[in-house]
Amino acid sequence: MATSVVRFLNVILAALLAGTSFGIWMGFNPMNFSISTYVEQQQHLLHALNTLMTCLVVLATLVTLASAFLQRKNKPVFVALLAAGIFFVACIIISRFGSQPLQNDMLVWKVGTAPRDWTSYRDKWWTFHITRTIAELIALSLVTLASIKRGNSAA
Repeated sequence: MATSVVRFLNVILAALLAGTSFGIWMGFNPMNFSISTYVEQQQHLLHALNTLMTCLVVLATLVTLASAFLQRKNKPVFVALLAAGIFFVACIIISRFGSQPLQNDMLVWKVGTAPRDWTSYRDKWWTFHITRTIAELIALSLVTLASIKRGNSAA
């Protein structure tokens, strides 16, 4: 029963994380925004999602590793979940050392005080976001595959 609950939570957390990032990727391409639109939209996005996304990626990582431990006797599932965990850790590293420093700067911008090279910040943030989203989607795929793999009973 515990394994079933952990597997269920694992899929849900991974899906919420990857789905939110994927939605931003598909629906929020900032490349044609004016500086005023970008600053307003980006600051709103960061205020609305920063804490949520941090919590989701940490929880998804921990639950994935717990799921791997619980299913360690099933080697293909164990390996898939460890790989998913590594992709989630990569998301944390990308966020912490890539996106977060840029976001901290962006949160204090005003339209008149944004740096002249604000588009380089935007482009770097967007690249980190897409890279992180791809890592999340791979992790979600691995978690889902491990959950539905034939012969992987929840016993």
